[in-house]
Amino acid sequence: MAKPLTILVVDDEPRIRLVLEYNLRRDGFAVHTAEDGFEGLKKARRIRPDLILLDWMMPDMDGIEVLRKLRERKETERIPVFMCTAKGTVGDVDRGYGEGATYYITKPFDIWSLGRTLRERLAEAGRT
Repeated sequence: MAKPLTILVVDDEPRIRLVLEYNLRRDGFAVHTAEDGFEGLKKARRIRPDLILLDWMMPDMDGIEVLRKLRERKETERIPVFMCTAKGTVGDVDRGYGEGATYYITKPFDIWSLGRTLRERLAEAGRT
């Protein structure tokens, strides 16, 4: 049996973390969570997940700053980061990609197809 892909969910909203964790586990992923950018960076460096789902709007350190810090460090620079945020204007999406996001998912999204979407995007990038 293949080892499940590991996902780190970084979001300051407890209910969103819980829903994502539950549904991604149901879809066969190994899931870790972080409640803010600082914890997310720490866990990303320690766990080295296959993918990070990163919220943009968080207090203290927003998702863009987390993304920059991930891209600055050798051990995390190549981890695919999917921004998962309510910020969905063309300018927001462009900025996310410009800062190094691998993929951009706007909230609200279809939780039932999220696992499939993640697998498809990772496969397209040759990461599965």
